[in-house]
Amino acid sequence: MSFHSSLRLSTLAAGLLLAVASHAQPVFDQPASVFKGTVVSRGENVVPGSHAEVIGRGFVPGQQVSLVRGETVLNAQPLSVDAEGNFKTQLQIPADAVPGTHPVVVRASQPAAATVLKLRVSPQLPLSGQERFASQSNKLVQGLYQSAYSAASNAVFVTSAVGRPPVTQSQLLKVDPGSLKVVKAITPAQVPDAKGGSVFAVYGVGVDDANGNVWVTNTRQDSVAVYRQSDLSLVRQFPVGTVPHARDVVVDAKRGKVFASATGEDHLSVFDAKTFKALAPITLASGVDDGKFTPMSLVLDEASGKLFTVSIGTPEAAVIDVASGKIDKVIDLGNSISASGVAYDPQQNHLYVASQGTDNLLIVDVASGKVLHDVAVGAGALNVAFDAKTGLAYVTSRGAGTVTVVDRSGKVVGNLDGGTFPNHVRADGKGNVFAVNKSRGTDDEKGDRITRIALRQP
Repeated sequence: MSFHSSLRLSTLAAGLLLAVASHAQPVFDQPASVFKGTVVSRGENVVPGSHAEVIGRGFVPGQQVSLVRGETVLNAQPLSVDAEGNFKTQLQIPADAVPGTHPVVVRASQPAAATVLKLRVSPQLPLSGQERFASQSNKLVQGLYQSAYSAASNAVFVTSAVGRPPVTQSQLLKVDPGSLKVVKAITPAQVPDAKGGSVFAVYGVGVDDANGNVWVTNTRQDSVAVYRQSDLSLVRQFPVGTVPHARDVVVDAKRGKVFASATGEDHLSVFDAKTFKALAPITLASGVDDGKFTPMSLVLDEASGKLFTVSIGTPEAAVIDVASGKIDKVIDLGNSISASGVAYDPQQNHLYVASQGTDNLLIVDVASGKVLHDVAVGAGALNVAFDAKTGLAYVTSRGAGTVTVVDRSGKVVGNLDGGTFPNHVRADGKGNVFAVNKSRGTDDEKGDRITRIALRQP
């Protein structure tokens, strides 16, 4: 080929490149001047091989959206934002997806913007070990929340509350631990001057066998109340605002103190068990920079006088000396997001922490503060109870719908069907645990149940 022919071809190629470049989308095209887009994923149990519903809000109408994990675009075709600035799609989770929280870049164009979706993929444990455990179950009432066993009354006290404010349907139940049938039930009193007929709905529950009382938390009214164990008659209703977003309540009968966790705040409220007088609260200082220790579940070791709680806002647990009201130590939990459940093994001085955001159970040595075992248990690990008689911990995972049984070495020895939305589990000190769950509605046969679980004897 002659030099002049080559020059003509080069000139033509350059012209074509310039033409393509003049029509190509610029790398830095028009950005969104004000962008308020948010993205969330929904799904009760998003595990490898399942689907997650992804919902966008606050985008610019007409934007085109791609979901990108690493270098892979997850949606085959761009998603179009509707006239209200929303989009919705079902995202297929690959079968080989590694459980954990995955950053998914939500990339929008026309105009350009981006945000990040934290997509959590939970571990999926198959059901196992059912033959090792004996269980009995009974359907109670809608909205079961917590339970507490009283050795003095030989009864299980169960709380229930239905829906969001104004909550008008709530009961405190006294249940026979053998038959699991309701012995007595009451509806709390209406809240004075409240709109919509709200009652002092009951959520957390703890027993005071020294004084024959049951303490409950009224989470929606930021309060607590005391009922008589014998007939569930009201002994004391504390005013609205006494304990901000009260969640758990435990009673130290030996020292005559009652503790309630003020979830959303950074303290525990304290009361005298006999006089009901409010005592000095216990402030929980976080060891995380700019962090706030927000207490959730409580567990008491009455023999040693130690009280334990975990923070839903920071990866921490606290050890409290009951007599002095002082913090012994704050433990860094490491791999824990939204810790909510806590239990204690007094023989080993080990703490058991269930975390909703990391779907795991941590077994922690209290003396050293070291995490000994990190056990994957399933989506939404919510609460945990430790049975000292068998050395087993029972974890209720709301999303997975399971009660996972873990031994002291961190080995899963059973993964039991927990029905719909397992919510809470409590040990009776005799080798039994009582699990309660919620339901999808009144016609849900697997919901609103109390189940007694025990290890079968060899």
